[in-house]
Amino acid sequence: MVFSSLFFLFAFLPAVILAYYGRALLLQKQLRNLTLLIFSYLFYLFGAPDFILFLAGSTLFDYAMGRLMARFTGHKRLWLTLSLGINLGLLAWFKYANFMVAQTAATMTRLGLDLSGWEAVVLPVGISFFTFQKLSYTIDVYRGRCRPIANVIDFAMYVALFPQLVAGPIVRFRDIHDQIRNRVESWDKCHAGTMRFAWGLCKKVILADTCGRFADLIFSLPAADLDTMVAWLGALAYTLQIYLDFSAYSDMAIGLGLLFGFRFLENFNRPYSAVSLTDFWRRWHISLSRWFRDYLYIPLGGNRKGHFRTAFNLTLVFLLCGFWHGANWTFVVWGAYHGFFLVAERITGLRRIPDERLRALRRVFTLTVVICGWVIFRCDTLSQSGHFFTAMFTFSANPLPPALLDILTLENTLCLILSATALILPAGSMDTENQMEKRHVLAGAAAVVLFMIILPWCITVMAAGSQNPFIYYRF
Repeated sequence: MVFSSLFFLFAFLPAVILAYYGRALLLQKQLRNLTLLIFSYLFYLFGAPDFILFLAGSTLFDYAMGRLMARFTGHKRLWLTLSLGINLGLLAWFKYANFMVAQTAATMTRLGLDLSGWEAVVLPVGISFFTFQKLSYTIDVYRGRCRPIANVIDFAMYVALFPQLVAGPIVRFRDIHDQIRNRVESWDKCHAGTMRFAWGLCKKVILADTCGRFADLIFSLPAADLDTMVAWLGALAYTLQIYLDFSAYSDMAIGLGLLFGFRFLENFNRPYSAVSLTDFWRRWHISLSRWFRDYLYIPLGGNRKGHFRTAFNLTLVFLLCGFWHGANWTFVVWGAYHGFFLVAERITGLRRIPDERLRALRRVFTLTVVICGWVIFRCDTLSQSGHFFTAMFTFSANPLPPALLDILTLENTLCLILSATALILPAGSMDTENQMEKRHVLAGAAAVVLFMIILPWCITVMAAGSQNPFIYYRF
């Protein structure tokens, strides 16, 4: 089930709200988390029914590890090791087993091993996100930063909470543990959440999916049909699509959280206004960046053990960040690519330049580096990315492909141009729910336009069935 579907919008979400506020709050406030847990499991059942027992079983396992840490404190390292080993082992199996078999098939055949009976491993939806959430729990409990949850329903709800279950943002346990039992719902939160969700839905369906149509078409073209203009159009379209798509999902997740009293941390802060790669990663997919920083980079030593060790730590973290996104060499190279530029910024001292110095030039350079990185990320193979870069940086001009001419309608072109404003936004403060509310409610007219014009247009597009699934659903 996706947020940008009529079933979710007009059946599932109203049912959750009615059950949550009609029963859990009016009768027994303790039933809030049970209500959300039931509907979160129903939400997962619609998308991945074969893995609902896997989600429940792995949740019970990490709940037990937390309780064992509290009861047998002398063996906390053992329980943490078990949690890390089982969770990362399962993640590696589901995400990388097919990749490893494909990479070693020739060698295994020469050794006389028969792979004809190998059945492809199916990836559970959202495993990358809920695995990292569960690990944040066991690590935080091990470090003594949080007390383990006593109620298994509360913990299961934290893991499976449907707004961010399948595509993030990654909600670290330390950021939400007080809200699990003690959150306060209010009309102000519901109002702000509704605005945030509606804005994210329209951003996804109208803007991100339009950019996606251009990107999907251009990246599927044969290398011979690519020229400089078309290749750059495809690169820019995907750059806009992945930001608008994923930030829209984060908007909707944050908005849904507010409907039920939760305040999730922001996940994006105008990343394309960054003046360096270091600045970009402070603004892009913030929940993932913080997870790797707190649970991998800092434990490895961070920047406290000399320049060489810092460079090694950064490179390793971004290699793993790339591999986290999927089992493909393009993701590994994308991670190494960003690691290289981050290390280069430290070695050259560029990251210490004040943000206001040469801002325009540095923004253009950073954005160009990021766009080229997205080309690697989007391509299916490294060979395809090579052809794409050749078209981008070797001037050529061909007639526009007929399929591209077909989608260059006035509506699509205007949506693409409107989406491109994301590339020129000034560096500003975080788009929190309070700022969203102020921008859309206190402005007055914006709220009317959103709910009277843009949202009905969005629903019409959804009814036509032309929207794309969220990009990060596959991770």
